[in-house]
Amino acid sequence: MGLEIKNKLYRFYKWQHFWMVIIVLSTLIMHLAFIATPSEPFFDEKHYVPAARDIAEKATDLRPEHPPLGKLILVADMQIFGDNPWGWRFFAIICGTSAMVMFYFLCLRLGMTQNAANIAVFLLSFENMTFTQNGMAMLDVFFFVFMMAAFLLYACRRWISAGWAVGLAGLAKLNGLLTLPAIGFHWLFSKGGRSKWFWVTITFAIVSFLGLMIFCEWAIVRDFGLITDPIHRLINMTESTSALTYHQYPQAAATYPWTWLYIYRMPLYTIMPHWYGAISFSIWALIIPTFIYMIWRSFKKDNAALFGVGWFTCVFLVWIPATLITDRLTYPFYMYPAIGAICLGLGIGLNQLLEYWRGDGRKVLKRIALTAFIIIIVAHVLSFLILSPLIPIDWADLLHLYN
Repeated sequence: MGLEIKNKLYRFYKWQHFWMVIIVLSTLIMHLAFIATPSEPFFDEKHYVPAARDIAEKATDLRPEHPPLGKLILVADMQIFGDNPWGWRFFAIICGTSAMVMFYFLCLRLGMTQNAANIAVFLLSFENMTFTQNGMAMLDVFFFVFMMAAFLLYACRRWISAGWAVGLAGLAKLNGLLTLPAIGFHWLFSKGGRSKWFWVTITFAIVSFLGLMIFCEWAIVRDFGLITDPIHRLINMTESTSALTYHQYPQAAATYPWTWLYIYRMPLYTIMPHWYGAISFSIWALIIPTFIYMIWRSFKKDNAALFGVGWFTCVFLVWIPATLITDRLTYPFYMYPAIGAICLGLGIGLNQLLEYWRGDGRKVLKRIALTAFIIIIVAHVLSFLILSPLIPIDWADLLHLYN
């Protein structure tokens, strides 16, 4: 019996997806361990938890500027687990964990090697902002999981399903609609043969977003007489959000998106144990070099790198011209759904360093490659330990970095 168990464990260890399972399970366990910390809603949970209560008790929507699906998922969570930390955050944790699994398979589907995919999912899973947002009762994690589903389905050439996933991402939060231009970018510039079936994805994205809007709105107000048609509802949402400008709200905690690339910020969501809304320094410091590296790899016909360029461009960089044109308030956590693109590029790059070290190059260069790999991985682990609630030290206060 003991030998049989050892054989099964050995086969599991040799399974190609072993490291992905270990990485994802580790973050899931940490999330569940801290699910009740803090014991009251914090940061933007203070907006969405009361809104979910009103939907459940009064069939009224306190946050009409957002589409309905993300709010309904939070309501369902609270109906199942109660009005407590499990009811606020459990579904968010499940969605965030599922997104990590889909990200891993997306990397493989885009042509990355097994090692590169493992490195990429490790970087993303243990990235502080991703870890933090994946466990919070906010709408972002709900659109993020549908965005990852759309990416993976598109990569698998499941055109109709990808369209449905895009629509669901938009229904969770309007930012989720950026999923469509991200995959459209890859489709447009891909050298692997563009399928005309992509237009089916566009069609079903529009149909699912507008069509399901009606039923999701009804699930909130429970009265068809109170439901505005989807087009006017979308117009109302965009008008509400576009009114949030730097000119109108100069004291808001918003910051311009281009500053996120050269000014390191550590927004503190709550203290002891602390939750920082900060990108891991190891990732933040490499955003620009990694993006340039992915552009270079794209010209060398690297399919995964091209996808990463489109993902980062359409999900994050688009906020720069949008803010310049509209003066719309933007917050650092808007970077959250784009961090995966950088981790994807870093996975490719770090795997290249490992392959060079294992190859037949000059010993000095091989040592430099291995040293660079180790430094980045160690820096990433240290960044996570410092920023996550695992180590109960208020670093921002200690270093005077509150912003």
